[in-house]
Amino acid sequence: MQLYLRMAWRNIWRHRRRTIIVLSALGIGLAFMIFYDGLIDGFDQAIYGNAIKVLGGNIRVHAPGYSESTNADPLLPLTDDQAVVKAAQSIPNVVAASRRINTGGLASNREGAFAVSIIGIEPEAEASANLIAQHVTGGRYLTSEDQDSLLIGQGLADLMNVQVGDRITLVGQSTHEQMRQRTMTIVGIYSVGVTTLEQSTVYISLAEAQDLYNLPGQSTEVIITLKKLGDEPSVISALSASMPGDEYQTWAQAFPELQNAVGAKNQFMTILSFIIVLIAAIGVINLLLMAVYERTREIGLLGALGFRPRQITLLFVLEGAMLGLAGVLVGAILGYGINAIFGVVGMDFSAYTSVTSYMALITGKIYPSFVPGSLLTRSLPVLVITVLAALYPAHEAARHEPAEDLHYV
Repeated sequence: MQLYLRMAWRNIWRHRRRTIIVLSALGIGLAFMIFYDGLIDGFDQAIYGNAIKVLGGNIRVHAPGYSESTNADPLLPLTDDQAVVKAAQSIPNVVAASRRINTGGLASNREGAFAVSIIGIEPEAEASANLIAQHVTGGRYLTSEDQDSLLIGQGLADLMNVQVGDRITLVGQSTHEQMRQRTMTIVGIYSVGVTTLEQSTVYISLAEAQDLYNLPGQSTEVIITLKKLGDEPSVISALSASMPGDEYQTWAQAFPELQNAVGAKNQFMTILSFIIVLIAAIGVINLLLMAVYERTREIGLLGALGFRPRQITLLFVLEGAMLGLAGVLVGAILGYGINAIFGVVGMDFSAYTSVTSYMALITGKIYPSFVPGSLLTRSLPVLVITVLAALYPAHEAARHEPAEDLHYV
């Protein structure tokens, strides 16, 4: 085998320019895919990560039976929400854990009544992890002592034609399905650039929600924010071991449309990467076919020396595999090198935040990240396709008759 490897390595460098062109095609294609994976992971953290911070954390913890309720957001209190918060805070990759009361209702004034999600929060506990707290554009953020105070979105403020200091009425059902309403003062208006969210979500203090919905000292969910997307399974595993019986819901389960967007993006990249590798494979086929025609006499000599067709086939397949491996090496160095540079410098997409609603969730630069699995998932198809591309030229070389090849001019 060592002889075949030495011969294959020597043969692919006979025409350096041609080999360098093929390696460049393979390497640049793979580098692009690795860089794209890192960039998209950076986008995921910036856009989807921020969306999760707005919508309610990476993980939601509910009381048993919560998901089976006929109501969308039932007022079913957790048995020991404080213990859940403490257990979550003890896990290293958890950024924040806080209690909430989440239910639906109506916000009304002289402009009309509008369906909204009414969320009672622990303002101080969520201040560092919830983007709402960081995007208050008018008035102020909530405090835990606030009574009859309301934080609404700019979209809802426009619909209701209100501003900071105005009063609106919230209507909702308590735990015993009794209608409860309270007129509250708007102390703050937030704006995250997503109009549908701003129109449909209002915030009050947890203490206010407990009083309004007859849940003294209780909450209906604990939201947990993580440092990075993808850590949800390990955190849920750790929590369920210490807090069995509660229901755990990831952001992908709570917001399937967001997960579908991530999946659609990954499918598109898979198709694009296949096309890129296929184009590079054409270069491999061309290189090896040219080698077959240029080395006809040599192939005949190998046959005359006793090389069997399968051995000649193996030689050309090894040449294709070596081209693939060299291309993977070039692509890995180039791709991860670019990722490392932009991972420090960052890429400014602030000019595009108004293109679509979800782009508004970018709060700064995008930092492409190091995705270890990208090398395996992207390089394996490159190697497989380059080896497959070498099979036809290898077959052509193996079927030659030594006597005819030795007389080839």
